Amino acid sequence: MTRSTPAAHWPRIAVMVAALWWGAITALAFVAVPMLFARLGSPAQAGPVAAALFEVVCQVTWGAAALLLVFYVRFRPSPLDSKAVPAIILLILAAMSAVVQAGWVAPQIVTARASGGNLQLWHSLGSALVLVQWAAAGVSLWWLTRGVVPVSPRREH
Repeated sequence: MTRSTPAAHWPRIAVMVAALWWGAITALAFVAVPMLFARLGSPAQAGPVAAALFEVVCQVTWGAAALLLVFYVRFRPSPLDSKAVPAIILLILAAMSAVVQAGWVAPQIVTARASGGNLQLWHSLGSALVLVQWAAAGVSLWWLTRGVVPVSPRREH
């Protein structure tokens, strides 16, 4: 039996991290939060719970982006090759969108709700930032599995 080095497991770990990241955002943003508003009936009740779930989305984005950045920089044969640079830029963009969402947009939503401010503007911006994180997670997963999942040519019958 041959022992593999820890570095040999990083490609699989990276795929799992990207899959969990994409799945978490999908489940929270597109299933759990809409269900809250549908079931609780009152935005006053659902809003704070949704805010807490979106904070989790930001934390998952930070953790996943950090781990995937380690993978791209440390465990690839050439960290600055033509495939890694776009991925690194995408991960930084995702992490920055999570910072903006948690640090600027979320407090503005709370303020707008309390003061009667432009809640629709801040909700729209927050939704766009979550969409950026979701797309980054999906694209990261897609890129990491490129070449891993064989694509069969279409057969003629």
